[in-house]
Amino acid sequence: MTVEEKLSFVYWNYNLDDPLEKLWLPGVPRLGIPQLSGTDGPAGVTISRPAVAMPAPVALASTFDEDLARKYGEVLGREGRAARQDVILGPMVNNIRVPQAGRNFETFSEDPLLTGRIAASQVRGVQSQGLMTSVKHYAANTQETDRYTTDVDIDERTLREIELPGFEAPIRAGASSVMCAYPKVNGTFACSNETLLTSILREQWDFEGWVMSDWGAAHATEDIEAGLDQEMGVDVNPDGSLAPGKFFGDALGRAIEEGRIPESRLDTSVTRILTQMERFGLLDADPPARPERDVAGGVAVAQRVAEDGAVLLRNEDDVLPLDPDAQQDLAVIGPTAKEPKVTGLGSSYVEPDYANAPVDTIRERAQGADVTYEVGEELRGTPIGPDALQPAFEGGRLTPDAGGVLYEGTLTVPETGVYRLAVRMDGGNGGLVVDGAAPIGVGDVFGPLTSVPIRLEAGEHDLQLTGTAPPGGDPTVDVDLTWVTPDAAQQAQDAAVEAARDADVAVVFGYDDGAETADRTSLGLPGRQDELIAAVAAANPRTVVVLNTGSSITMPWLDSTQAVLDMWYPGQAGAEATTALLFGDAEPGGRLTQTFPRSVEETPVGADARRFPGVDGTVHYDEGIFSGYRWYDQQDVDPLFAFGHGLSYTTFRYGPLTVRPARDGGLVARVKVANTGDRAGSEVVQAYLGASPRVDLPQAERQLAGFEKVRLAAGESRWVTVRIEPRALQHWDVERDAWVTGTGRRTVEVGSSSRDLRRSAEVMVREKRR
Repeated sequence: MTVEEKLSFVYWNYNLDDPLEKLWLPGVPRLGIPQLSGTDGPAGVTISRPAVAMPAPVALASTFDEDLARKYGEVLGREGRAARQDVILGPMVNNIRVPQAGRNFETFSEDPLLTGRIAASQVRGVQSQGLMTSVKHYAANTQETDRYTTDVDIDERTLREIELPGFEAPIRAGASSVMCAYPKVNGTFACSNETLLTSILREQWDFEGWVMSDWGAAHATEDIEAGLDQEMGVDVNPDGSLAPGKFFGDALGRAIEEGRIPESRLDTSVTRILTQMERFGLLDADPPARPERDVAGGVAVAQRVAEDGAVLLRNEDDVLPLDPDAQQDLAVIGPTAKEPKVTGLGSSYVEPDYANAPVDTIRERAQGADVTYEVGEELRGTPIGPDALQPAFEGGRLTPDAGGVLYEGTLTVPETGVYRLAVRMDGGNGGLVVDGAAPIGVGDVFGPLTSVPIRLEAGEHDLQLTGTAPPGGDPTVDVDLTWVTPDAAQQAQDAAVEAARDADVAVVFGYDDGAETADRTSLGLPGRQDELIAAVAAANPRTVVVLNTGSSITMPWLDSTQAVLDMWYPGQAGAEATTALLFGDAEPGGRLTQTFPRSVEETPVGADARRFPGVDGTVHYDEGIFSGYRWYDQQDVDPLFAFGHGLSYTTFRYGPLTVRPARDGGLVARVKVANTGDRAGSEVVQAYLGASPRVDLPQAERQLAGFEKVRLAAGESRWVTVRIEPRALQHWDVERDAWVTGTGRRTVEVGSSSRDLRRSAEVMVREKRR
């Protein structure tokens, strides 16, 4: 290969004429090396055409089911291959550290063991179909705020025990590539970090794939010597054309020509990429055929994941499941009951093949009952008239000027209150800026409508709308701008309350908007939803709340409701899954993979700006290994809902527990579990390991060491075996630069959550003999 041909492998190109080839490598036709295409997609293939929209990864992790994670991956793999893709940018495996983090829905858990096991199974499923994976974002990319510039100050033990296990497991499962992250880690950008990219990834984990940067996360041509193999990102030339390869294109070629970087280092990177292409048969004379899409099969898996990942948080007086034969009048309330919340926003946004409205599937299932619908929380509203906005906003098809500004004007607000500003932008992406604040993302990757509640004081406010159409394509974008005034919002809420008062049961859908680029400003539901739910519950004590959320939320209305069912972002089969669960045609099989706090202050990072969002450009992981439920135990804080919590439509009894050492240095726990109810159901048997008396370091009071999901018929009992791997017994010893077993007598507890432990036993842990 010539140097130019080699260089073509180490930065992604962009083909804007073909929506299926937005991210591609040209290959070397004269040598029979085909081009390579890549796509985003932790929850579906994010090409510019419909694809099967799977439930959010956080819903997948909530299943605690590795077999189902593999099937989820198989759907992604087939979808990607059918769409002419070769690499999918996912899964995302960063630890859920910050409850407000905008991309928590894209990742799995606050527990590294659970994250690693689910991610490894998903990778195996994806790659079994011939699609390569890229595990992201390596590493310590746990917030969106200042993600491009922040410096993560994290001690080695916390990095090893909390953040990195989620990466190590899928890498050892054979992941083809790794995407390095935006932030600095202990003073060095992740994509320039030799410790992360070479010492740990290559030398300790024996990773044989390639490392690509996140979009624009490469910082220097010399990054290739630190272990970065491929650059992703693009600049736009003055003529509007794309200029990929800022550091790994011509700049790297000059560095090699001048002798500043050896050509052998480029050879290494290209070889890593070609090795993976060869591994997947892409260099064969007769490469693997691409399959046809299987939409029905993919949607069936999506619905099963949505059902098995749904978490029943509360169910007073067994109000759920509803009896379809009772012909109870239902009031269905909430915008996402009519316009389904399918997926999260940002680069992972998936345009589904179709997505039915939950209110329609509920009506179909509850035949004979009167099912009314009220929006409760109006999202679109009406156009902002010239009396409130000057100059007038005409909307329609607009062309951005050189600065990307579509509109600038003055919004005059008649009274102080919470207003919703809603933007629909089709054909591009941009931002809504109010009074110079941070832009609010709008456009194609932020869904069909961006509707944000903003508290505005009476008077004038600066409003700006920016937008960018894809270079090389249609230079215009189609834009609408509307608002919901406080009076209009109150009218919608009053109508919903009246509908609830007249019904036997009120079913209120609540939602949040997890999105790339922005962390949530509150753990409450956005807008007036908390107020709406409280008002509906006051009017009808038989109120059921269905949540479409991407992460933990607070619930000031909890005690006034009878049931709360968290569906997460349930994918395109969300309506069918929700209805099946409400009426008992399916069982909520999910358990929480993150702690739900009572307030933002009562979280591991909530009361300390050093921990989030950071101070003077640095985020300090001062909590150390006490992340998630470990912090709640250490601080003796009662959460709203504990890690691992989730109810069923039946009940389970735990019998005797035995724990014994295993030959591999781990443990084997066996407990008898009985379904004591009158319905079939599933239980996630969770095993937690106590501290070692012989380790003179801070230790978690208990940590998840193993789990097993078991499905039992009514009245059935079974011995359940939970294997505890040797790594679960170990901690990272900084002095020895190694994993070390915590020996001595240790406690193993099993139960239904980190705060609902039913049985315990002690076992003597010894170093495994070599």
